[in-house]
Amino acid sequence: MSFPETGRERAWTAVAVAALAALVGGSLLFPDTVYGGFVWHYFWGPVYADAHGATCVAWNGGNVELLYNTAACGGASEPVAYPGYTIVSEVGYAVTLLVSLVGVSFLLNRLEIGERIEFLYALFPFVLLGGALRVVEDANNAAELFGNEEPFISYPLNALIISPVIYFVMFGITLAAVVAWVYAARRTDLVEDFHRPLAATGAALLAAALLVPASLAATTDYVVFIPVFTVLTLGLATVITAAVWWAVRRWLPGVTSGTERSGALVLWGHCVDGVANVLGLDWGAELGYPRGDLGSKHPLNQYIVDFTHGVLPESVIHYTGDTWPFVIVKVLAVLFVLSLFDQQLREEAPRYFTLMLVAVLAVGLGPGTRDMLRATFGI
Repeated sequence: MSFPETGRERAWTAVAVAALAALVGGSLLFPDTVYGGFVWHYFWGPVYADAHGATCVAWNGGNVELLYNTAACGGASEPVAYPGYTIVSEVGYAVTLLVSLVGVSFLLNRLEIGERIEFLYALFPFVLLGGALRVVEDANNAAELFGNEEPFISYPLNALIISPVIYFVMFGITLAAVVAWVYAARRTDLVEDFHRPLAATGAALLAAALLVPASLAATTDYVVFIPVFTVLTLGLATVITAAVWWAVRRWLPGVTSGTERSGALVLWGHCVDGVANVLGLDWGAELGYPRGDLGSKHPLNQYIVDFTHGVLPESVIHYTGDTWPFVIVKVLAVLFVLSLFDQQLREEAPRYFTLMLVAVLAVGLGPGTRDMLRATFGI
């Protein structure tokens, strides 16, 4: 069957191609300004530094130099890229995500899938998989940093499981699985419905990814197993979600009317992220993390820490920690977003509704899974 391109699809394609052409053309015409000062500085440079386990990497007019201590980074001439995120990069990723979601919604329309909420549940293991694959790279770095061994995945292959490249990798993996099982359900007698085998595929890939740090914990000294982080993270996230969801359904039912149980899952995913951050950043050493406290690569965490220190005295912070407001921020932000998913949107644009829920879940549970597992394996 032929599906002619719609006007909206043509407009989306034109915008995407124009943006890509501007970046590529600008990088070729003004390599130091556009590529070095923007693309490399905020997007590829952090990946390159992270992939090599460096403290930072300096542009040096295109002759990039990896630096492995803070003093050298401070003395290098700009631009200098550090592993992690900045406000510029996070805004860039957010814009890219929104544009990509529009394109994916067109794809779902052509495949005629995604209108049922079961699609969200089927993709749930793939969200966990993204965080687990990121931990494989953490273990890869730990081999060199803490074990004095050669990394088992070398550059550039390890860049495939570092943010933001891993987002595109996970999109490709997920898309391939979706298309394969949709084809199997419609063109063969293997399955009647694609949702369950799709979820099973994600679960199998997740188990395979978890085998890497698990086997290293059993056979090496630089990866250890600290299950208290997973137990506390999942347990506290579940308790917080249950309490908040019960209170909101009772006193603010309009917030949950459009999403029902799927909204609770999204809230739980972001609670996992919040709790994992608090445990890792404030209580890592107390819970047995062998390297002190986990560092954070997101600007929002630092803003929250600065806010807490500006409001509470140090005598109180000594007992409470300084990142716990992150959980409150996450809960309030998710409830606000879920309030936009009303019954009217669900009825008028069911595929877009489901796709956006998947995206909201992924931006919380993906990083949360990584932080939880990173602490659990002491890397």
